[in-house]
Amino acid sequence: MNFFYWFAHQFSAEAGLGYRDWYLMIEKPFFAPPPFLFGLAWGIIYPLITIAFVWAIYLYLKKRAPLKFTLLFLLNIVLNLSFSPIVLASYDNVLASITIVLVVGTLAWLQVWAWRYSRVIFWLLVPYLLWGIFATVLQLSITALN
Repeated sequence: MNFFYWFAHQFSAEAGLGYRDWYLMIEKPFFAPPPFLFGLAWGIIYPLITIAFVWAIYLYLKKRAPLKFTLLFLLNIVLNLSFSPIVLASYDNVLASITIVLVVGTLAWLQVWAWRYSRVIFWLLVPYLLWGIFATVLQLSITALN
């Protein structure tokens, strides 16, 4: 699928239906949750990520955390936000698997640093890490099955 076509139509009803149709057609492992659960989980996790990121910026500005910590956080957010467009534009499970492994890898690295620089950020990101690990296992399983 052409990226520009996808970008122009990403918010249309047909784009969402196309993805839902594709997701419903592919083989999924027994533990795959119903599609509505993804929206519910991210509806909780994204506000926590936002609060943690704002706190990371604050810590950097107050010189209580290094720039590399905030930049790693930013890289994780960019990777996270790239996952859905990659899947929606390509329906490529291998590329989606690589992306989600990078998301969880940078998140695990971020958590190690968060423990050192801010326990608040660490705990805010725990649900993200848990869901990310689950989503990675799910995506890798979907890739293996399809």
